[in-house]
Amino acid sequence: MASMAGDKAGKFILRVSLGVIILLHGIAKLKGGIDPITGMVTAQGLPAFLAYGVYVGEVLAPVMLIAGFYARIGGALVAINMLFALFLVHRADLLVINPQSGGWAVEFQVLMLCAAITVMLIGPGKAGINEK
Repeated sequence: MASMAGDKAGKFILRVSLGVIILLHGIAKLKGGIDPITGMVTAQGLPAFLAYGVYVGEVLAPVMLIAGFYARIGGALVAINMLFALFLVHRADLLVINPQSGGWAVEFQVLMLCAAITVMLIGPGKAGINEK
């Protein structure tokens, strides 16, 4: 029984921490406006309306994660958002190691991507609104 409780608690911690971290980035995007994102999207030859996807991936999806409301879908949306971030914003850093820290230049983005995929695969854990 203790193992099951630990499993649910671990899922809860992963889901909520991922949601809070990504939501803070989304709040910054809400405050700063969509223009910088639109510029990055259109510079890659993509339609400007795709820039609004950042609000789905960094505001709506994190709220879904925090609430545990269709958390697997929220995880999928964050994962898609992180893939866009990696390839639109951080593409030049994909093979870069930071000489000062020795860390991968995109380790944060990849960690958030992996956490989102994990939530998508394992589900919400405890205290989800629509937990089974």
